[in-house]
Amino acid sequence: MDDQTKLELEAAAFRRLQRHLMEERTDVQNIDMMNLAGFCRNCLARWYQEAATERGIAMSKEEGREAFYGMTMAEWKANYQTEATDQAKAAFKDTHG
Repeated sequence: MDDQTKLELEAAAFRRLQRHLMEERTDVQNIDMMNLAGFCRNCLARWYQEAATERGIAMSKEEGREAFYGMTMAEWKANYQTEATDQAKAAFKDTHG
């Protein structure tokens, strides 16, 4: 496989993951993702922003989040974020303490 095809497949897989998390599984909370997988939507948004910065593209943390989420964090929280359970908070503290 040539490098361009590999890049295109990786980009397609990323876009599919993004759509899955932002459209199909809005019910899954970031804290639950962190507890299970060690990363969440915010991590993906930060990685996106960091990749832009590495390429000389000025992008703030909030701009990176808006690019990944497709909306502001305030909109995401208002539409989809729920209060974390005590169990989820305790699990997060245990693993990310």
